[in-house]
Amino acid sequence: MAERKPIESWLTDMDGVLIHEGVPIPGADAFIKKLRDTGKPFLVLTNNSIYTARDLHARLARMGLDVPVESLWTSALATAKFLDNQHPGGTAYVIGEAGLTTALHDIGYVLTDSDPDFVILGETRTYSFEALTKAIRLINAGARFIATNPDETGPSPEGVMPATGSVAALITKATGKEPYFVGKPNPLMMRTGLNAIGAHSETSAMIGDRMDTDVLAGLEAGMETFLVLTGLTSKADISRYPFRPTNVVDSIADLVERV
Repeated sequence: MAERKPIESWLTDMDGVLIHEGVPIPGADAFIKKLRDTGKPFLVLTNNSIYTARDLHARLARMGLDVPVESLWTSALATAKFLDNQHPGGTAYVIGEAGLTTALHDIGYVLTDSDPDFVILGETRTYSFEALTKAIRLINAGARFIATNPDETGPSPEGVMPATGSVAALITKATGKEPYFVGKPNPLMMRTGLNAIGAHSETSAMIGDRMDTDVLAGLEAGMETFLVLTGLTSKADISRYPFRPTNVVDSIADLVERV
């Protein structure tokens, strides 16, 4: 493997890397502080589209993690950026929470259930049969189908719960239409994030706890990758995938000195 350039910018997943079920992972506060002290550009990424960046900033602050609003990049923001570039000033029927609807309002999108350009599926804790039925009918009528991320399950204190990818599969089964997924592992989310902080993939690293989203996204974006073992992937799981992370570490605490 060719020797990589020194890491000048860092991208890191949030759940499973910095926090776990609402509790900071040991070393996360030191890692974020080191990034801020050194002035290196960084982003905290999440496929979760429920919260706005301001919401996440406040939630993380309550846990002792001081992440600036501008250093948070969600699949909702990436979806809005994608739509603003592809189809500015459009209309959409949205299933999701404030993180997604706010991001779409901010780019001038009109949210409607009357002949929208797009049906956009995000994450919510209250998927309703009525809303899903409406989405299916609109897609069958010609609306294009976008989903914020392909995650099939997400964590909760009670265990795994269905997430956007699972609900998207239901809609696909009913319509025959596959969505375009914007979030990880789509390298589009990584590239727009890198552009937002003026970083380059050759000198950037991605930290994550999932092989199928975080590591794959970093790999396809041309970044150095770090898999931490504090989330969904165990060391034994790695061999099941046809690709490898550049590095495997026990936790974010092992990377403080790398910054």
